[in-house]
Parts: sequence; structure tokens; C-alpha cells
Amino acid sequence: MSKGPRSAAARRDWGSDESGCSVLHLDMDAFFASCELARRPELRGLPVIVGGQERGVVLAATYEARAFGVRSAMPMTRARLLCPQAVVVRPDHDLYRDVSRSVMGMLQEVTPLVEQISVDEAFLDVSGARRRLGPPTVIGAELRRRIEEEHGVTASVGIARNKFVAKLASTHAKPDGLMLVPVDATVDFLHTLPVGALWGVGEKTEKSLAAWGITTVAELARTDLPSLQTAVGRVSGAHLHDLSWGRDPRPVVPEQREHSIGAETTFGTDQDDTEAVNRRVLELSDRVAARLRHQGVLARTVSVKVRSSDFATFTRSRTLDGPTDVARDIYLVARELVAAVDLGGLPVRLVGVRGENLRERDGSAQQPTLEEAVDPRSGAQREAELALDAVREKFGKTAIDLGVHRKNGTHLY
Repeated sequence: MSKGPRSAAARRDWGSDESGCSVLHLDMDAFFASCELARRPELRGLPVIVGGQERGVVLAATYEARAFGVRSAMPMTRARLLCPQAVVVRPDHDLYRDVSRSVMGMLQEVTPLVEQISVDEAFLDVSGARRRLGPPTVIGAELRRRIEEEHGVTASVGIARNKFVAKLASTHAKPDGLMLVPVDATVDFLHTLPVGALWGVGEKTEKSLAAWGITTVAELARTDLPSLQTAVGRVSGAHLHDLSWGRDPRPVVPEQREHSIGAETTFGTDQDDTEAVNRRVLELSDRVAARLRHQGVLARTVSVKVRSSDFATFTRSRTLDGPTDVARDIYLVARELVAAVDLGGLPVRLVGVRGENLRERDGSAQQPTLEEAVDPRSGAQREAELALDAVREKFGKTAIDLGVHRKNGTHLY
């Protein structure tokens, strides 16, 4: 993808007609740095660089550090010279993977058509989710809200008719913004951009085009195809000419089936109330089970993740007697696993639930456990949760929730 600069001439508002615009590009802002600020809020507003103290390169920088010219992939020695007052934070890749996995799980809840490009960005095709969740701008706004609420990081979203334009839109929405490029405004938007904004235009190609007097997308679009192919080659010339007119036929291609399905959340304030933690474990179990059913798979193993207020992280797992896609089964195991974690009296900062060791439901032998064989409610529970799926499909994910109540000090599902 192009790393070309944004155009100051490109407007942020190109209209509100969302018809034909079902492709979203979500890109988390200064992702590694934002993750560090979320757990160290005292650093907000300061120039922060994620990377080694002296050696290596910059992995990420806050916008305050970028104001001094610091950029990703820059040698740390150069970055420290440009911004000697910066706070340098060593990277925590486990944290970044955890947040990325959770965010990609949120996107999968919206649509199965998710194409993850990197740890912090993905394309979504929401054409099949409009009736259930609303227009793309509403979907994009809700995703941004959830990501910030659950992880304390911001994301920018671009919405357009294809991947190429959606990516450019998210770039121009940064930081922490949402931008729609209606179908009818696509060419006008593109023709405000420098030629370096196009995919495939690196430094060498940009110089070749400049030699022909082509420095903007508008100039490239007005150049006849044979001349353009003479300048940069037959294949590249045809590709760039198509992009200059907003033509990009590539669909959003989802990844192969996941090896595990999970969900996690960070509490707004560190939580020492066991009941509140259990309620959140139930919500997460419900989300995991719904995604299992949606993808037609069963989980044989349930795992949990618990992070304490001092950022120590614990994981526990248990293999079930039989695979399941029922939230009740997942919750009862997850609750026990969470309760067994010794946090040394510290409150809970984050809790997560994951279904692992997946297998296809169709054709999978469903051997009931002894408990299930004698419990007439075992099959009814899944039927009830399937009914919940139908209600949520029609009225939205928040229309109805599972619940837990207590009787004589004992949890009942």
C-alpha cells in the first residue's frame, strides 16, 4: 500500500450518500503507542516512542512525537536526536497481539467478510450487515466506540465502494475519525491527491512519473494510457490508470477459518467485585458461543485470560468432555477457571474467554456426557440460544442478553 502523504486539499466531508459503499477500512491510530498510553495514562500528551532505548528502529510514535519528525521505521538514534525529550517505551508484543486479537474478534461479530491486513488494520465488507446493524457509518462509529471503550485506543475508519478508496479515506480520517467517500464523489476525491497516494507508487515510480510532468492523481488520470505505460511499464501503467479513476475490483477476502474464537474486555476501573467479573465472563461466553454457532464450529477447549491491576497476566484452560457451542457450557467452565486464578488480592483489570481446539459441527459426532444424557434441559439450552441468535439478527445484538441470578448463595444459569 502507498505510504504517500495525505493531501491538504482533500476535504473531510464528501457527502452522506452511503448507497454502494459497503467496504470499510479500519486502522488503529499509532497502535503500539496507543496501547502503551492506555495502560500508562500519565504519558498522555507527551511525545512517546515505542522502541529500543538506543539500538533498533521506531516501532510507533505518538502524534506529539511525530510533530518533531519522528516516524515509524526510523533509527532510534535519529529519533532521539529529533526529539530528545521523548519518553521511550520498550515494546510489549504480547499486549499488542492481545488487543489486536480482541479487535479482530469485534469485526468478526459484524461480518464474516473480514480481511486482516496487519496487526492493526483490516477491511470489512458490511453489505450483508446493513439490515441488522444499520448503514456503514453507524457500523463504523460503533466499532470505533467499542474499541476505545474496551481497550483505550482509537481507530479511524474509511468507507467507500472499494478497498482502495476506503484505505485512502481512513488515512484522511486520521487521527480518531471516520470518513465516507460516496460513489459519486470518488473521482473528485481522488483527483485532489498527490500521485504518491496511489497503491504501487513508491519513490522510484513517483520520480518516473514526475519526469513526465505527472505529480497528481488528476494529471495521471488525464494522461493517455500508452504514454503512461511508456513511463512506468505496461502492467503498472494500466493499474495506476484504473486507480486514478477509482477502479479496484478486488473483493474483501476473509482469512481462513480461525483456530480459536475468543473475546475479552478491559474494565473501565479495576474490578474487585466477583459478581461483576462473573457477569462479564457470562457476556464474553455468550459472544464466543454466538460466533461459534455463526461459523458452524464447536470448541473442545475453554480457556480464560485474567490480567490483574499490576498487569500480571494469567491464562488457564480446560478440555471439555465433548465439544460445544453453547454459552452455558462455556460460561460454567470459564467461571471456575477465573475463580481458580490467584491474583494475590489484586483487582481484575482484564478478563477474556476463548473457545479452542475447534472442529466443524456438521459431521461431528455429538456424544452426550452422562450429565447431558440425564438432563432434559441440555438440548433445550442450545435451542434457546439459537432463538437468541434469531432475535439479535433481527433487532440487534443488544436486544436481549443471557442472565445469571443467585439462589441461596449459589449461581444459577
